[in-house]
Amino acid sequence: MGSLHTLLSPMQIDHLKKISGIDVTQTRLLSYALTHSSMGEKDNERLEFLGDRVLGLVIAEYLYHKKPQEEEGSMAKRFARLVSKDLLAEIAVKIGLDQVVIISKSEENTGGRTNSTILADCCEAVIAALYIEFGWNTARHFILNHWTDHLMIDQPPPRDPKTILQEWAQAKGLALPQYQILSQSGPSHQPLFEVTVHIPGYNIGKGSGSSKKLAERQAAENFIEKAGWSAHADDNN
Repeated sequence: MGSLHTLLSPMQIDHLKKISGIDVTQTRLLSYALTHSSMGEKDNERLEFLGDRVLGLVIAEYLYHKKPQEEEGSMAKRFARLVSKDLLAEIAVKIGLDQVVIISKSEENTGGRTNSTILADCCEAVIAALYIEFGWNTARHFILNHWTDHLMIDQPPPRDPKTILQEWAQAKGLALPQYQILSQSGPSHQPLFEVTVHIPGYNIGKGSGSSKKLAERQAAENFIEKAGWSAHADDNN
């Protein structure tokens, strides 16, 4: 297999043992899982791709069995929340991945350890590494263990703010929301989009995010907040 490109420290290994619940050892994949592309070495991007799929299957299976009466549409919305980058980043902080992710000095100096995209990607990569190295049951246990608080919340699935805003505009007989990209900045692996949403006669909503979709969602949420009604309410009249 060759030597590791970046050896994990005893602290990093101990941390992985703690959050995984198994006696992990120094491996190439676990090293890759914690390594961000800013290091200029083999990083966690391929593992992130696989981890996203493993997470999705575990969550989909859980919802299928635990929500037998829920329709596919509602289940899909609940699923989207449980596998979202925002929640992944939140869980990454909760389990301390922000303390052990391997990033360059320049990335660290610009807030890399609090960057939600970096943390979410690292969490997915760890899931993939556990799956490859230790099998399906280990990866599944890791996910269900750290997603427990969110899986146990029995509330209506969140509604997409873009959909809510569009439905509200249609109900009022207004023009459909118009989204516009103001700017795109940052490196290719960590872009930042600035977006506005506008409906004639109303204040403009503004948002930013690591993708156009996330920025548009935030802009819609900002518009809704300015309008003074909840993005999670069923009655937005």
